[in-house]
Amino acid sequence: MKRVNAVVIGAGAAGGIVAKELSVAGLSVVLLERGPWYTASDCRKDDLRNQRTTMLGNAFGPADEGNPRVSVDASGAMRTWLPSEGGYQNNAACVGGGTLSYGAQAWRYMPQDFRMRSTYGAPAGSSLEDWPITYDDLEPFYEKAEYEIGVSGDYSGTPFHGPRRHPLPMPPLAPNREFYILEPAAKRLGLHPFHIPMARNSVPYNGRGPCMRCRWCVGFACEVDAKNGSQNTVIPTALASGNCELRTECMAKEVLTDDRGRARGVAYFDASGHLQEQPCDVVVVSACAIESARLLLNSKSRLFPNGIGNRYDMVGRNLQGHHYTGAVGFFDYDTYDDVGPGGSIAISDYNHGTSGLCGGGMLANEFIRLPIHMIDRLPSASPRWGLGHKQAMRAAYKRNIQVFGPTQQIPTADARVTLDPTVRDKWGMPVARISGNVHPHTFDIGEVQAQRAQAWLKEAGAITTVKLSNKATGVSAGQHQAGTCRMGNDPKGSVVDRNCRIHDVDNVFVIDGSVHVNNGGFNPVLTIMAVAYMASASLVQSWKGTGLKS
Repeated sequence: MKRVNAVVIGAGAAGGIVAKELSVAGLSVVLLERGPWYTASDCRKDDLRNQRTTMLGNAFGPADEGNPRVSVDASGAMRTWLPSEGGYQNNAACVGGGTLSYGAQAWRYMPQDFRMRSTYGAPAGSSLEDWPITYDDLEPFYEKAEYEIGVSGDYSGTPFHGPRRHPLPMPPLAPNREFYILEPAAKRLGLHPFHIPMARNSVPYNGRGPCMRCRWCVGFACEVDAKNGSQNTVIPTALASGNCELRTECMAKEVLTDDRGRARGVAYFDASGHLQEQPCDVVVVSACAIESARLLLNSKSRLFPNGIGNRYDMVGRNLQGHHYTGAVGFFDYDTYDDVGPGGSIAISDYNHGTSGLCGGGMLANEFIRLPIHMIDRLPSASPRWGLGHKQAMRAAYKRNIQVFGPTQQIPTADARVTLDPTVRDKWGMPVARISGNVHPHTFDIGEVQAQRAQAWLKEAGAITTVKLSNKATGVSAGQHQAGTCRMGNDPKGSVVDRNCRIHDVDNVFVIDGSVHVNNGGFNPVLTIMAVAYMASASLVQSWKGTGLKS
């Protein structure tokens, strides 16, 4: 194949941005994506088959069961998971990645989130560290993501956020009924409610129309293209530059290196299953935390016998996601108004500053729950089957509000991705093995957050509440997976430097959520995007200085 300047592996939140930034800067780019380019018409609105509920398969990939994963629990018991099963820790496999079907909450991390160890110390048994960058370093790139991808919302109601130079580019969506119920209750509790920032058009923006407020949002593709992801913003710009070629249904096998230890290209299986080699000057791995780590570990050679970037056994460690906790409150009147996406109001009062806790998390009302999502959200005395169950569903469905949020997950070095020694995917490659447990302090944070959610709902008038505590000890990754290629200044304790370049290889970068040192108490996608813009700017600068050219 003809040599190109850069190969970007993964067309998700980060990879799409990198491809756009490099191609617009004049570099020739091949963007490899393991899945297809879906549209809303490919993914019917089926409660049982969407990105959140995989009972009838995953609507956004992986498209087949040919890439299983293995998990190991605390007792050492192993299980193989198919992509259609909940324990797979899936992220969408398609152009746009999770941004095609996500709920589109677009949060900035707080300044303290980048200085967790300095702020709180490291709990025993944890690997909690500071980032090598600060909020101030990332702030211009947060703003670039907000304006280029498109974010609506309003932070003016809360003091709990980092400094920003400009407001969000779009106003928030008009409040729904839950907003009007929860807002005065929060204020009576002395809290600071505000509109959730969303990567969603509230008004016409960048040539696309506004949200039509349907109930099928989180877990589904947007049929009016008002939900903003890489597939409808940066990737079309990259392709329009004439410098970027997108190749779909292509599974990366390994990063190829030369005798000097520099990357020389990428080996991948094309849509027909044929092994191809694409020569290039620079490789950018943006395959998400589990698959990015797996790819580096599978990229073995004489100079890298344990995989690229793994000299100090750091690739794959510190895998984390989010433990969601909160509460559901049941009211004696209808709270449901069928105005999507549902999620509308949040508080960030509890992200930091609680004595005895290493951080906290935001709390927000949840997206509209489709009937299948209400199965485990009924009052505890409700029958679990039959006519009584149906009656409980009918009585409760329109009269409940769920307040929920991602807690700050405390990372550990033993929560990790390795290669399974026996299980192979359909291409013959070792699959990811996921092992380790959640740090116990994560449960402490989650329990307090659940109690706070209950208090908010009770103040709002809920006649009964059910606490949603998450006690699952196994690694939590899924769509918020992060941490496996940690960013840091010390090569012995990290995989990439502050610019996302692998310490040991000067022309291989990892740019996605796997570089996150911790995952914050927020949905991570805007931080993934901001880091992608920041790292791309550094990469382009290095390229123009000829530091990366072969």
